[in-house]
Amino acid sequence: MIEFTRPDGAKAPGYLAEPADPKNAPGVVMLEEWWGVNDQIIETAERMAAAGFRVLIPDLYRGRVAATGDEANHLMQGLDFTDAAMQDARGAAQYLAANGKKVGAIGFCMGGALTLLCAMHLPEFSAAIPFYGFPPEEAGDPGTITIPLQGHWALNDEFFPIARVNAIEARLREKHVPYEFHRYDAGHAFSNPGGIGNFNEAAAKLAWDRSIEFFHRTLAG
Repeated sequence: MIEFTRPDGAKAPGYLAEPADPKNAPGVVMLEEWWGVNDQIIETAERMAAAGFRVLIPDLYRGRVAATGDEANHLMQGLDFTDAAMQDARGAAQYLAANGKKVGAIGFCMGGALTLLCAMHLPEFSAAIPFYGFPPEEAGDPGTITIPLQGHWALNDEFFPIARVNAIEARLREKHVPYEFHRYDAGHAFSNPGGIGNFNEAAAKLAWDRSIEFFHRTLAG
């Protein structure tokens, strides 16, 4: 765990995973599922670091981790999403950008919604990958996004309906946003083996491989 400075000057905790050559590595801000910074999201960050990225997970719950869905829902409902994106995620991006390299955002479930907020509102990010999560319509216009965007969506998602994904895609297409969306015949949180029981190994591997390739392509240089 490390501490970084938010734009408002406050200190925030986060988990930093670094590759073999951190000085020359692009950065990735990884935004957690509603469980918090648990072992699974830390392992995911370490996997991405092994692929050549410096990864920082802002600890949005400040050390709290949920053990049940009810507890996770309670923690998520208590989170200030605007503060999490505009302060924690932005501060994490600025921390990673100190080596002069580009920074991307990736998030899962709740973190996917935050990732889209980052893509819409924050200039620190050069690419973004939301996994099965989007914010409410009043949070911003996805048509204002100017950075490359890759989305991974579950066709059978009971929390984030695919109809809303289709509407977001229509807006991206209308405004000529550089995006690629991938849909999987799976349920919500299909890439999390320790999630809510919807883990789909084939879909998870394909989405992961696509994500790593996308970040290598968009964050290079």
